[in-house]
Parts: sequence; structure tokens; C-alpha cells
Amino acid sequence: MSAGSERGAAAAPGGLPAPCASKVELRLSCRHLLDRDPLTKSDPSVALLQQAQGQWVQVGRTEVVRSSLHPVFSKVFTVDYYFEEVQRLRFEVYDTHGPSGFSCQEDDFLGGMECTLGQIVAQKKVTRPLLLKFGRNAGKSTITVIAEDISGNNGYVELSFRARKLDDKDLFSKSDPFLELFRVNDDQGLQLVYRTEVVKNNLNPVWEPFKVSLSSLCSCEETRPLKCLVWDYDSRGKHDFIGEFTTTFEEMQKAFREGQAQWDCVNPKYKQKRRSYKNSGAVVLADLKFHRVYSFLDYIMGGCQIHFTVAIDFTASNGDPRNSCSLHYINPYQPNEYLKALVSVGEICQDYDSDKRFSALGFGARIPPKYEVSHDFAINFNPEDDECEGIQGVVEAYQNCLPRVQLYGPTNVAPIISKVARVAAAEERTGEASQYYILLILTDGVVTDMADTREAIVRASRLPMSIIIVGVGNADFTDMQVLDGDDGVLRSPRGEPALRDIVQFVPFRELKNQDMHTTHVKFYTARHQTCVKTDTTFYAVKHACYRYVKLCGVPCGAGQVRAGRGPEAGGGVLQPQRPGPERPGRPCWRGQRRLHPVKTWRAWGGAVSSGSVEPWSPAPLGSLKLPPTSQKPPVPARPHSQSSWDPAGLGPGPGPPRPKGDKIQASMPGPA
Repeated sequence: MSAGSERGAAAAPGGLPAPCASKVELRLSCRHLLDRDPLTKSDPSVALLQQAQGQWVQVGRTEVVRSSLHPVFSKVFTVDYYFEEVQRLRFEVYDTHGPSGFSCQEDDFLGGMECTLGQIVAQKKVTRPLLLKFGRNAGKSTITVIAEDISGNNGYVELSFRARKLDDKDLFSKSDPFLELFRVNDDQGLQLVYRTEVVKNNLNPVWEPFKVSLSSLCSCEETRPLKCLVWDYDSRGKHDFIGEFTTTFEEMQKAFREGQAQWDCVNPKYKQKRRSYKNSGAVVLADLKFHRVYSFLDYIMGGCQIHFTVAIDFTASNGDPRNSCSLHYINPYQPNEYLKALVSVGEICQDYDSDKRFSALGFGARIPPKYEVSHDFAINFNPEDDECEGIQGVVEAYQNCLPRVQLYGPTNVAPIISKVARVAAAEERTGEASQYYILLILTDGVVTDMADTREAIVRASRLPMSIIIVGVGNADFTDMQVLDGDDGVLRSPRGEPALRDIVQFVPFRELKNQDMHTTHVKFYTARHQTCVKTDTTFYAVKHACYRYVKLCGVPCGAGQVRAGRGPEAGGGVLQPQRPGPERPGRPCWRGQRRLHPVKTWRAWGGAVSSGSVEPWSPAPLGSLKLPPTSQKPPVPARPHSQSSWDPAGLGPGPGPPRPKGDKIQASMPGPA
């Protein structure tokens, strides 16, 4: 596991995901190390430590380079780089005596160096002197750390080499060959990519397959020169040179496809001195597999549609909607917490859904006409078509639903999860990454069917869907953290683990003073200046979607419109138009209307004019008007009195019995 990956995967305090990180590879080399061995040279290795909460924690350790005072290590450390944090690193060099492991207790300390990851990233190459204890210099010893950003990496390569008829460099036995693969940098310097194992006493060695990222191999430039060197291993560190050859990754792919992936292993000195010299053997590319890694954006641009479903808690624990203390109370001047969460998350989803139609469901209420408890009813009361036109349609359906249902209980969410999972299962059988489903559950308390919910989530973890649970109100949501897999893998009651972490739980009260859906983090690199938007709620959802298509091995048609999924077929990709007023001088994406959630909520307030008060009514997106801030609107009168409020137009009645699992302060009227 890479350094910092555990922190990157876990949620930050308060249920928020960790900040967005860039992936950086660190490569190490040393010069003029101290010689601690009396008969041979030191066998150095480097341990990487990272400071966490005031303590140094060992992240990893390089391989041991035998009998060398100028080692170049092939081990690459992949770390998460956070621009907004000071990440302190320590490199400790040891003369290794025992087997190369994680512990350094029996090894001789050759020197150490401390710096921050930011310093390495800014300079790309850092060379520092090694220091012994109490700050004394370790002679002329230095360590060099080279950083390379691999955030834009789009694949990795699996290679396997073998050789034939290599020169015999040993007098009484055969050569012990190993191969080194180098990348030629822009300054014509050589950067070690990989060093194979040593094959003892063999002139026709077959080396073990290995994997390297495309960024490490050729900086994602397939025409960049690569250089391979073959050596005869010597235990004293004086390896005998056998030969070399130069190629490119593009040439390797073409030669492997044509069955001619073989290069002469040439020693330049022999070639210059001997006219009859041909080669010192041949190196054969036995296997080449290129695995392209697509990003979440690749799938979105390739036509992947995000389907958004919202599920609202209508249990009695929310309180009487006529009471201003109720979580479902409709305030004429500002939306309640249910509407705030709905608008914040829905705003993001609508950009990736071509038809802008969202399914809206409710649970935990008695619904007409028979007033039986339902845990997966359509809030527009159309079981054949539970979709609403945009976020505005969901808001209107929610408002119209409140006076027609009776808040009841219990809080069961497993039926709704299973309902969305059935739709996602049909998409999974198509074998394409064209549909992904997001279920937003808004609830005011801990679910009562926890066992069934865990079972439903584990089954859904194999499907193209994610679940966002927003806790509304001031209840204790400690038990809900179990569903969020940040503290460990979620398991069903039968012990079956979830394949992916698809649940993100967010207590809404911790997000009241900040934007629900987005924060901005700016960072600068040597090549460009970028503003990265990290979504507090969708950070985990994006990676869950990407993890699903990666596990399934689904190909990505980035930049292509799938058959039947184009704009004319109700689907397709985002297409650039000419620059618009939203982003002057830049292309704006079709259908994109980002609204600041706080401004949107304020815009939904009533307008005050000529002493009259206009009740709160959600305006269509894009046509919202901000109320004047200089005037404070008077407190509105309650829309209905307790005696006149009729949930279904059936007249007053004694009301249903109160549910055991949910409490309500005022008794709810029911059908006669």
C-alpha cells in the first residue's frame, strides 16, 4: 500500500472524505556511502519514514544492493501528495546484515536525511548530505531523491524477458545474468525503471515477469528511448557487462505483435575491436501486456450516465409537519434540511443525466388510498413512473406529498436499496459501463432494519451503484457509521464482505456552515496552474464508480457516443459549445448549470414588496431572484391550523395508533 493511501481512503473527522491527493513516485540513489564492512563494501538499503501525529512511521524499505557504495535502487515509493499539508519525510540508510526486511535493528546506520514532500515535488530532484546522529556529516555521503507526478498515469505494462546464448563471463561456471531497464530522460540521462532478479549459472535465462506504470516506463511517451543493459552478477559488486540494446515502447509493441520481439545484445567495445563480432547473445520479449487505466472522467466523457434516485424519510420521528420544530416543516422563506440536502446533491447529478429525470421515493409513511405503511412508494403517487422533471420536480412532488401521507414508521431502508439494486442488476448484465446509479437517502435517525440493510448493501456492492446517506436533524448517528466502510469492510449478517465501499454517510448538521457539494483547493505545479474541485459527498462516490468499472474490466469508449445513447436518443456525452457567459472564453458544457447552493436556498425565499409577503415557492432553476437583504421578512403565519389540516381530504378522525419505533409530539390525524 502506498504511503498515505490509508488516510486517503478513510474519511476525515466528521464523515468528510480526505482531501484530494496527487500520486507521486519517489526514486532513490546514494553516493559515497560509508564502508562499515572490513572485508567487503557495505550492503545498503534505505528506509522511508513519514511523520504522522508527531511520530515517525516507517512506510517501506528498498531492496538491498550488495557491495556498493554508490547504489541506485530500483524500488519505487508511491506516496500521496497533499498540497495543503506539510508532509515530513525521513530517509535512513543502513548497511544491511540480515535478510532485507522491515526491521533495521541489526543493521548499521549509515546516515539519514529529513525534508518535506513539498520540497521534493517543487525541485523534482533533491540531493542532500547524509547526517549521522547529533547532526554530524557522514563523510561525503549524499542521497538523491527524484519525484515524478503520476496523477495523469493512464495504464501499466506487464513485461517478461528472456535471453539466449549470452556470453560466458565466469571461468569455472556460467554467467549469472540480470537485466536493467532504463528510461532515457530529456537531458539524455538514464533513469532506472526496473532491475530483474539474478538467474544463477545460466546463459539462457528466463526472468520473472514484472509490472511498471506507463508513466515510469516512458513518461507516457511511447516514442521515448529505452535502454536495456545485461550484466553478469558479481557478489563483490563488480558486475561484468555483457551487452545492451536500445528500443522504444512503441517499437516493443509492434515487434511483439509481429512475433519479432528480439534484440541483439551488443557490447560496444567488442564491436569496435572485432570485425567478426555480431553480438553477445539476444534478448527476447517473451510477453507484453498493456493495461490501460481509465479515469472517472474518461467514462463520463464516454457516455456513462449517472441515474439519481432520492429516498426521503417520512417516519413520525420527524415531527408534525405543521409544527415549526418539525424537520418536514415548510418554511415560506427558507427550505428545510431535507430540501437543502436534496438540492445540493441533485445539482451535481443533473449535469451527467441527459434527460434530467430523477426517481423520487419515500419510506415510513401511510399512503392513500388504504393508508397502509409503505417503505418504497413514489412521492408523485405514480407507481408506473416515479421520475420527476429535474430537481424542481422532486421539490414540488415532495411538497405535494406531505399533506397527503401520514408520518408513521419504522425506518426501514432495505426495501428501497433493493429496489434500486434490481434496476442496477439489469444494467450489469449488459456488460457496459453506460449506466451508474446513485441512491440518496435522507433520514432523521438510525435505521431499524440494520441487518437487512447490511445484507442489501453487500449485495449491491457488486452492482453499478453507490449510496449516499445524509443524516438530517440532531439525532445520534453513531450506529450509522457502521454502514460507511471507512472503518473497515462492511459485512452482511452472514459474514459476507462487501466487494466495494459504496456507502458514504454524512451528518447534515456538520455541513450547515459550508457548501454541501463542493470545496475548492488550488495547487500549482511547474507545468501548469490548476484549480481542483473536490466534492465532499461525491469524492467517495466517484471512486466507487471507478472501482466498479475497473473490477469488471469494462472498456471505455471515451469521446465516443454509444449506439442509442447519443443526444438524439436521450443519452450520450457532454459536448462543448461556443463560449458562453458562464465561462467567458472557454467552452461551456451542454446542460451544465452550476448554482451555488447557499445562493439557491436564499433565492427560494419570498420577495417582499409593498408591505405584502409572498409565500415561499421554489422557482425554476436558472430563474431565481435573490430577496432584498436589507429587509427582514416577518415571521409567517402557520399555513394551516391544527383543526383544519386534512392530510387526504377525508375529514377529521381519531388518528392511527402511534408507532413504537418512532415518537411524535402531536398526534397525526388519520382517515375516518
